[in-house]
Amino acid sequence: MALGGNPIFNGKNFRGATQAPRVPQAPYGQAQYGQRAPGQVMDPQNGWGQQQNMSDEQLRQMYNQPAAGPADTGRMTYDDVIVKTAACLGVLLAGAAVTMFVSLGLASMLMIVGALGGFVLALVNTFKKQPSPALILAYAGLEGLFLGGLTRVLDLMYPGVGLQAVIGTLSVFTVTLLLFKSGKVRASPKAMKFFMIAMVGYGLFSVVNLVMMMTGMTTEPFGLRSGIIGVVIGILAIGLAAFSLVMDFTSIEAGVQSGAPQRFSWTAAFGLTVTLVWLYVEIIRVLAILRGED
Repeated sequence: MALGGNPIFNGKNFRGATQAPRVPQAPYGQAQYGQRAPGQVMDPQNGWGQQQNMSDEQLRQMYNQPAAGPADTGRMTYDDVIVKTAACLGVLLAGAAVTMFVSLGLASMLMIVGALGGFVLALVNTFKKQPSPALILAYAGLEGLFLGGLTRVLDLMYPGVGLQAVIGTLSVFTVTLLLFKSGKVRASPKAMKFFMIAMVGYGLFSVVNLVMMMTGMTTEPFGLRSGIIGVVIGILAIGLAAFSLVMDFTSIEAGVQSGAPQRFSWTAAFGLTVTLVWLYVEIIRVLAILRGED
C-alpha cells in the first residue's frame, strides 16, 4: 500500500487491516479447531469429530457448491466502497442544497459552521479506532454546507463558476481512475518522495498565506494566491489532489486484495470524500482567480 499519502488510509487501523495475516487453511479432510471437516457431524458431547460415512452423492453435492465470496465472508469489496462513497456524496450534495434555499447571509454562516465542524469531524474520523458510519456521514453533511456556501458566494461574483468546478472535479476524478485502472499511473516510491516534498511546501505556503490574510498583511481576496502566482500554485495543488486520488485507489485495492473487514469500506469512502472535497476547493479557487483577472 502507498504510504505517506492520505492520512486516513495510513492510519494504523486501516493499514493493519490490509496487512493482517491470512489464517492458514487446513489440509483436505482435516479441520481447524472448532470447525467441521468433510464427513464429520456434530456430537453433543464432543463437538465435531465423529466421522460418519457419507454417500458419493452427498460428497458430490458438497463440493459442487459455489465457494463463498468476499461479501459472504464479511470482507471489503469494491462494490462496498462504491456504495458507501455514493452515500457520502449524496449526503454532501444534500448539505450543499440547503445553502441554495436560504438567504445569502445564512448561507455564509452555514459555510463557516460547515468548515469548522467538518475539520473537527475529519480529525475525529481519521484517528478513530473503528469507522463510524454516522460520524462519516455527518462529516459529509457539514462539508456539503461548506462547499454549498462557498459555491454560492463565488457564483454570485463569477456566474457559472460553480458548475465549471463540478465538471472539472468529475473530469479529474474520471481521468485519474481510468489511468489508474489501465496501470499507466501508479504510486511508485519515487513519485511518493516528490509528492511528500511538494505537500510540505504547499502546506507551509498555505499556513503563511492564512496568517497574512488574518493579520491584514494582504488585502487580496485569496491573499498571496492571487494573480498568476495563485494560478500556478492552484494548478500544482490540483495535481497533488489528483495524485492523492491515485494513492487512495492504491490503498483501496490493497484493502480488497488482502481481505480487509467490510466495515473499512466506510474508511475508504471517507478518504475518497476528503480528497474530492480538497480537489473541488482547489479547482473552484483557480477558476475564481482566473475570472477575477478578466
